[in-house]
Amino acid sequence: MSEENKDDNKAKDGFEGAKDSTNDFKEEAKKTANEFSDGVNDTLNAENKKMLAGILAIILGSLGVHKFILGYQKEGLIMIAVTLVLGIFTCGIGASAMGLVGLIEGIIYLTKSDEEFYNTYQVGKKPWF
Repeated sequence: MSEENKDDNKAKDGFEGAKDSTNDFKEEAKKTANEFSDGVNDTLNAENKKMLAGILAIILGSLGVHKFILGYQKEGLIMIAVTLVLGIFTCGIGASAMGLVGLIEGIIYLTKSDEEFYNTYQVGKKPWF
């Protein structure tokens, strides 16, 4: 085989390697872009949940409605049960304790930045305060 053919083969191999690297880079870039757009969509949804959960916590805090909005079913049921039990045994006075918990949580939700709220309550799954 002549030197010229060897050089041509090396050039073709180099070109094929560069082409494969470019395709790998392209696929990785698409994957990263999709992950980024998914994160942005999740953050936008978290912002909507932040406002809704904060307002509902202030208005209907003792019933734990805001917990259900954030996906914390067990904690929401606990708040409803405690409100009902304290409401029955103390003629409604004890239920105001859960209302105070809801008020505090609503204020906390609304004063956090969108990113902080998302990381704490959506990603970190922190159910109380």
